[in-house]
Amino acid sequence: MPPATAGRLPTWRASLMARVDFAFGAPDRLLTACEVVAKHYLANHPVVVYSQNARLLERFDQLLWKFEPTAFVPHTYADDPLAAQTPVLLTSAAPQPSMVSGDDAAWLLNLDEQCPATAGQFERILEIVPLDDDEVRAARQRWKHYKAEGHTLHAHNLSESN
Repeated sequence: MPPATAGRLPTWRASLMARVDFAFGAPDRLLTACEVVAKHYLANHPVVVYSQNARLLERFDQLLWKFEPTAFVPHTYADDPLAAQTPVLLTSAAPQPSMVSGDDAAWLLNLDEQCPATAGQFERILEIVPLDDDEVRAARQRWKHYKAEGHTLHAHNLSESN
Protein backbone atom coordinates (compact mmCIF):
# COMPACT_ATOMS: atom_id res chain seq x y z
CA MET A 1 0.00 0.00 0.00
CA PRO A 2 1.29 3.49 -0.78
CA PRO A 3 2.47 5.46 2.26
CA ALA A 4 0.70 8.59 3.49
CA THR A 5 2.56 11.85 2.96
CA ALA A 6 3.34 14.31 5.77
CA GLY A 7 0.04 14.65 7.58
CA ARG A 8 -2.13 13.81 4.57
CA LEU A 9 -4.20 10.77 3.95
CA PRO A 10 -3.12 8.67 0.97
CA THR A 11 -5.00 9.20 -2.28
CA TRP A 12 -5.87 5.47 -2.55
CA ARG A 13 -8.73 3.94 -0.62
CA ALA A 14 -9.80 0.53 0.43
CA SER A 15 -13.11 -0.52 -1.07
CA LEU A 16 -15.58 2.04 0.31
CA MET A 17 -18.76 3.63 -0.89
CA ALA A 18 -18.21 5.82 -3.90
CA ARG A 19 -20.45 8.39 -5.50
CA VAL A 20 -21.47 7.08 -8.92
CA ASP A 21 -22.85 9.55 -11.46
CA PHE A 22 -24.74 8.13 -14.45
CA ALA A 23 -25.24 10.56 -17.32
CA PHE A 24 -28.08 9.07 -19.39
CA GLY A 25 -29.08 10.15 -22.88
CA ALA A 26 -25.67 11.11 -24.29
CA PRO A 27 -26.04 11.63 -28.04
CA ASP A 28 -22.45 10.37 -28.54
CA ARG A 29 -20.87 8.46 -25.65
CA LEU A 30 -17.21 9.02 -26.57
CA LEU A 31 -17.65 12.67 -27.49
CA THR A 32 -19.48 13.27 -24.20
CA ALA A 33 -16.69 11.40 -22.40
CA CYS A 34 -14.14 13.75 -24.02
CA GLU A 35 -16.09 16.78 -22.85
CA VAL A 36 -16.33 15.36 -19.32
CA VAL A 37 -12.62 14.54 -19.17
CA ALA A 38 -11.72 18.02 -20.46
CA LYS A 39 -13.92 19.61 -17.80
CA HIS A 40 -12.30 17.55 -15.04
CA TYR A 41 -8.80 18.23 -16.37
CA LEU A 42 -9.50 21.99 -16.26
CA ALA A 43 -10.79 21.58 -12.68
CA ASN A 44 -7.55 19.73 -11.72
CA HIS A 45 -9.33 16.41 -11.09
CA PRO A 46 -7.18 13.53 -12.32
CA VAL A 47 -9.16 10.89 -14.21
CA VAL A 48 -8.56 7.22 -14.94
CA VAL A 49 -10.49 6.12 -18.05
CA TYR A 50 -11.19 2.40 -18.11
CA SER A 51 -12.39 -0.13 -20.64
CA GLN A 52 -11.32 -3.70 -21.29
CA ASN A 53 -11.96 -2.97 -24.97
CA ALA A 54 -8.58 -1.82 -26.33
CA ARG A 55 -10.15 -0.66 -29.63
CA LEU A 56 -12.63 1.56 -27.78
CA LEU A 57 -9.78 3.09 -25.73
CA GLU A 58 -7.82 3.68 -28.92
CA ARG A 59 -10.81 5.48 -30.49
CA PHE A 60 -11.21 7.52 -27.30
CA ASP A 61 -7.49 8.37 -27.33
CA GLN A 62 -7.73 9.65 -30.91
CA LEU A 63 -10.91 11.59 -30.23
CA LEU A 64 -9.34 13.36 -27.23
CA TRP A 65 -6.82 14.90 -29.63
CA LYS A 66 -9.43 16.28 -32.01
CA PHE A 67 -12.87 16.53 -30.37
CA GLU A 68 -12.55 20.30 -30.06
CA PRO A 69 -10.12 22.43 -32.12
CA THR A 70 -8.83 24.47 -29.17
CA ALA A 71 -8.98 21.83 -26.44
CA PHE A 72 -5.87 20.19 -25.06
CA VAL A 73 -6.28 17.32 -22.63
CA PRO A 74 -2.95 15.74 -21.67
CA HIS A 75 -3.47 12.00 -21.56
CA THR A 76 -1.64 8.73 -22.08
CA TYR A 77 -1.93 5.06 -21.31
CA ALA A 78 -1.32 4.02 -17.70
CA ASP A 79 1.68 1.88 -18.68
CA ASP A 80 3.41 4.72 -20.57
CA PRO A 81 6.64 6.15 -19.07
CA LEU A 82 4.95 9.58 -18.94
CA ALA A 83 1.97 8.32 -16.94
CA ALA A 84 3.32 9.67 -13.64
CA GLN A 85 3.23 13.20 -15.11
CA THR A 86 -0.12 12.92 -16.86
CA PRO A 87 -3.50 13.80 -15.28
CA VAL A 88 -5.66 11.63 -17.55
CA LEU A 89 -4.78 7.97 -17.90
CA LEU A 90 -6.31 5.34 -20.15
CA THR A 91 -6.22 1.69 -19.08
CA SER A 92 -7.63 -1.69 -19.95
CA ALA A 93 -6.11 -3.17 -16.77
CA ALA A 94 -7.92 -3.05 -13.43
CA PRO A 95 -8.12 0.69 -12.66
CA GLN A 96 -6.51 1.94 -9.46
CA PRO A 97 -6.58 5.46 -8.00
CA SER A 98 -2.83 5.14 -7.39
CA MET A 99 -2.24 5.07 -11.17
CA VAL A 100 -2.38 8.87 -11.04
CA SER A 101 0.24 10.72 -9.00
CA GLY A 102 -0.42 13.79 -6.95
CA ASP A 103 -2.44 14.70 -3.90
CA ASP A 104 -5.85 14.86 -5.58
CA ALA A 105 -7.92 11.68 -5.64
CA ALA A 106 -8.43 10.31 -9.14
CA TRP A 107 -11.93 9.83 -10.49
CA LEU A 108 -12.87 6.82 -12.58
CA LEU A 109 -14.59 7.19 -15.94
CA ASN A 110 -15.89 3.73 -16.76
CA LEU A 111 -16.35 3.13 -20.49
CA ASP A 112 -16.58 -0.63 -20.06
CA GLU A 113 -19.72 -2.75 -20.29
CA GLN A 114 -19.05 -4.10 -16.79
CA CYS A 115 -18.21 -2.53 -13.44
CA PRO A 116 -14.51 -2.97 -12.69
CA ALA A 117 -13.89 -4.95 -9.50
CA THR A 118 -11.69 -2.10 -8.23
CA ALA A 119 -14.32 0.63 -8.73
CA GLY A 120 -14.95 0.99 -5.00
CA GLN A 121 -11.41 2.28 -4.50
CA PHE A 122 -12.37 5.54 -6.22
CA GLU A 123 -14.24 8.40 -4.53
CA ARG A 124 -16.15 9.17 -7.71
CA ILE A 125 -17.17 7.04 -10.65
CA LEU A 126 -18.55 8.50 -13.85
CA GLU A 127 -20.74 6.52 -16.26
CA ILE A 128 -21.88 7.92 -19.61
CA VAL A 129 -24.82 6.18 -21.24
CA PRO A 130 -25.84 6.81 -24.86
CA LEU A 131 -29.32 6.42 -26.30
CA ASP A 132 -28.57 2.93 -27.73
CA ASP A 133 -30.89 0.27 -26.23
CA ASP A 134 -28.11 -2.28 -25.67
CA GLU A 135 -25.97 0.33 -23.91
CA VAL A 136 -28.92 1.35 -21.73
CA ARG A 137 -29.50 -2.30 -20.73
CA ALA A 138 -25.81 -2.70 -19.84
CA ALA A 139 -25.93 0.55 -17.83
CA ARG A 140 -28.94 -0.71 -15.90
CA GLN A 141 -26.93 -3.79 -14.93
CA ARG A 142 -24.03 -1.60 -13.79
CA TRP A 143 -26.50 0.55 -11.80
CA LYS A 144 -27.82 -2.57 -10.05
CA HIS A 145 -24.28 -3.75 -9.34
CA TYR A 146 -23.18 -0.42 -7.84
CA LYS A 147 -26.38 -0.25 -5.78
CA ALA A 148 -25.84 -3.78 -4.43
CA GLU A 149 -22.29 -2.74 -3.48
CA GLY A 150 -23.72 0.15 -1.43
CA HIS A 151 -22.46 3.04 -3.55
CA THR A 152 -24.36 6.35 -3.70
CA LEU A 153 -26.02 6.65 -7.11
CA HIS A 154 -27.00 9.81 -9.00
CA ALA A 155 -28.75 9.96 -12.38
CA HIS A 156 -28.46 12.87 -14.80
CA ASN A 157 -30.59 13.07 -17.94
CA LEU A 158 -28.47 14.68 -20.65
CA SER A 159 -31.29 14.53 -23.20
CA GLU A 160 -33.28 17.06 -21.14
CA SER A 161 -30.49 19.66 -21.44
CA ASN A 162 -30.51 19.60 -25.27
